[in-house]
Amino acid sequence: MTGKITFTMIKPSAFAAGYTGNILAKIEEGGYTIKALKKISLSKEQAGHFYEMHRGKPFYEELTNFMSSGPIVAAMLEKENAVESFRSFIGATDPAKAEEGTIRKLYGKSLGENAIHGSDSDESAERESAFFFSFLETT
Repeated sequence: MTGKITFTMIKPSAFAAGYTGNILAKIEEGGYTIKALKKISLSKEQAGHFYEMHRGKPFYEELTNFMSSGPIVAAMLEKENAVESFRSFIGATDPAKAEEGTIRKLYGKSLGENAIHGSDSDESAERESAFFFSFLETT
């Protein structure tokens, strides 16, 4: 499945603002197939494990606090060239710099609260999907 899957999370601020339905609709309109989907609340420890690669970086504590502050919606998506196309589709990390019509431009509040996560590589997509979903949930 390399190249055909990516992972995304609708972040706590976007979930709290009621944007989940609109974001999921936009994802489907963009030609992505939702292979697995769940709403979950991460503990601080779980968020820390998910973002382990950022441990020690200046933003790590703020990131794990934010990601454990409320529910998220995790999804595994399928489409050709999924990772690269989805990163472009959701827009720049900073919503102020994102292109018009992208998810982050439409629903992001700030660099830290940018509405949605998207995997940055095929390897990350596989690891992140496996973090949230079992084999039975993705087939």
